[in-house]
Amino acid sequence: MRNPSSLRLVLLLSAAAALGGCASVGGWFASDEEGNEPAKLQSYVPGVSIKKLWSAGIGSGQGKGYYYLTPAIDGTAIYAVGNDGTVVALDRRTGRKRWRRNHDMPFSGGVGFGAGLVLLGTADGTVVALDPADGAQRWVAEVNSEVLSPPQANDDTVVVQTYDGRLLGLDAADGSERWAFESILPVLTLRGTSQPLIVDRLVIGGFGNGRVLALDINTGAVRWEARVAIAQGRSEIERIVDIDGAMSVVGSTLYVVSYQGRLAAIDLASGRKLWQEDASSFVGVDEGFNNVYVAQADGTVTAFLRNGQGVRWQQPALAYRHLSSPKTIRGHVAVGDLDGYVHLLSQVDGSIAGRVKVDGDGVRADMLAEDDVLYVFGNSGTLAALRVTAIERK
Repeated sequence: MRNPSSLRLVLLLSAAAALGGCASVGGWFASDEEGNEPAKLQSYVPGVSIKKLWSAGIGSGQGKGYYYLTPAIDGTAIYAVGNDGTVVALDRRTGRKRWRRNHDMPFSGGVGFGAGLVLLGTADGTVVALDPADGAQRWVAEVNSEVLSPPQANDDTVVVQTYDGRLLGLDAADGSERWAFESILPVLTLRGTSQPLIVDRLVIGGFGNGRVLALDINTGAVRWEARVAIAQGRSEIERIVDIDGAMSVVGSTLYVVSYQGRLAAIDLASGRKLWQEDASSFVGVDEGFNNVYVAQADGTVTAFLRNGQGVRWQQPALAYRHLSSPKTIRGHVAVGDLDGYVHLLSQVDGSIAGRVKVDGDGVRADMLAEDDVLYVFGNSGTLAALRVTAIERK
């Protein structure tokens, strides 16, 4: 399942890197030289009611660097950041502003929360820790490479993944480095990194070489390594097998997908692969209804059976609409697209049950779900809270 738009993105990125930067990636997914036009939206029978509870503007939103600035929820607060340096804390139930800070920093890594800190990464290689009560800066740490996913934390360690293939453990008290792990990157990679996971005393990271590693959160020592995808093909483009986007943990099993590779279920204790299926995605996975959901690179949404027994359903109606990572909510799977629509698909059979437009510039950042409310951060900076309610049929 190779997406020509994605491969075009890689080529442009490598060209930009040769010129010393990649700040002009915004809009590269807007056209497709291979003729795969985004599918036209089809009519559907509504199965859900979608009500906008509130919306707010968050600075410049995703900016022009093709970032995925995902918000974060802690209790009744939702924290969001714009690429221009705007950081906002809102009441997630009402949208009322609690505080707003403007930093002279090009934020690129979305929002992480942990150790009593709001955590942010920047395009110039710094990690910023803020006080969740008022947004005051606690500390800044230099990590010397662009941070493209939200930092994560437990009680005492902040974990950061950088674009150059490193995973770092920082002291949550002051940002000083505790340990660092460096992976070997292929010649070409997609623009992005996976979001590290902290599970008990393990840090789980996915890398551009198609591998997942578990590290000890105290020391950074490798506990196990699993290969999700094997690079194949004669060209460097054909051999891209990045693990980008969200991974998911259910009980003792990790679910992870690579680009041009596989979806794999991995035992957290040992790193042993329990099963694998061919798949291609750079936006990650979510799970529910005993399925693992993947928004494939060609726009097909696929529900794989969580027990490894194959595919439950596929929905091709959103082909080449450059979908966001799937998010489950109230018996449905939500995905955003390049035109700013959020689509709700039934977890039972994949049928389209609802649709709403949130941001005319598109939706690519991961969405959040709490109870029956879906939180969507659009590319131009619109943060919206949407209540999803099933329509009862008589």
